[in-house]
Amino acid sequence: MKDFYIADAASFEGQALTTYFLLTSISVRDGKSGKQYLALTLTDKTGQFDGRMWDEFADTLDTCKEGCYIKVQGKLDKYMGKFQFVVNKMRLAADSEISTADFVPTSQYDIADMSAELRGIVDRFQNPHLKALVFAFLDDPEIGPAFVAAPAAKRLHHAWIGGLLEHVLHLVRVCLATAPFYPEVDQDLLITGAILHDVGKTRELSWNSSFNYTLEGQLIGHISIAQVMLREKIAQLNAATESVSSAPADGSLFESGMANPEPFPDKLRVLLEHMILSHHGKLEFGSPKLPMTPEAMLLSALDDLEAKFQGLRNEFAAAKTAGRGTDEVTEWVRSMDRPLFNSQAWLADKKAR
Repeated sequence: MKDFYIADAASFEGQALTTYFLLTSISVRDGKSGKQYLALTLTDKTGQFDGRMWDEFADTLDTCKEGCYIKVQGKLDKYMGKFQFVVNKMRLAADSEISTADFVPTSQYDIADMSAELRGIVDRFQNPHLKALVFAFLDDPEIGPAFVAAPAAKRLHHAWIGGLLEHVLHLVRVCLATAPFYPEVDQDLLITGAILHDVGKTRELSWNSSFNYTLEGQLIGHISIAQVMLREKIAQLNAATESVSSAPADGSLFESGMANPEPFPDKLRVLLEHMILSHHGKLEFGSPKLPMTPEAMLLSALDDLEAKFQGLRNEFAAAKTAGRGTDEVTEWVRSMDRPLFNSQAWLADKKAR
């Protein structure tokens, strides 16, 4: 069983190790001398780093493929300031040798608790149409389980099981704290947009042994997928409204949240679609529209902030794992076009000047 985790790499630098990884990528590359080598991305639930195999890897290419679990022998070293595992031997791991929980990162927060908190927030909505819409997504037999299990991204932020739910809940909390300062914003509409803005990731991403993009995700993307999902769900709600036109006079069906006595307002649909289509904030970031409403502007800004701060936490953790001092900046963060600096760790470190 696995007894070495990537997060503990600083304690094992220079040591020979026999351990297990999830093979996230594998490719043959040409070295500077012209000799070919095997470039690997090795992953467990605590992170990932590069691997290199320099000799006798022909048989390895035939048996070890992206997404499989492997047993490796080699040495953990640093190259250009980053940990790298130099592999001497590698083979497929037997099922009896691994536990998938060691390799697939999962939210540090209880998924059931997060789901219950989110549902409680929706239950307090004043707008019955928005409440019915969100619960229609959360209670959908396919979308609901995927929503609480999916990662929020393949790599950049909240890239773990339950990551989408965690990202959404944190964003909703920030929206609730911020909305009172902006009276131009309809709070129920803002929170609905925050919950549904990334719902397309339930179909954009796959998350079995590793996180990857589905074909639909690659060809269409989560923004356009979410727009279609929203229209489909509203159509279902409206069909339910028509089917209960002869409902009991006591209105019990309407009170249950299953349907409203009126069709979903088209104005709300347009505003929600705009929030989904504009939440990346800029055309070059993949949004087909720029935010134009108060709710869309606030959602885009807070979504970007929440994602960036999780990315910041990831970089600080990676820097610590790599053994960087508190007085050093992180690696260059391509998504933010800058390195980052952990000011709180530096202030707390009495040894650092």
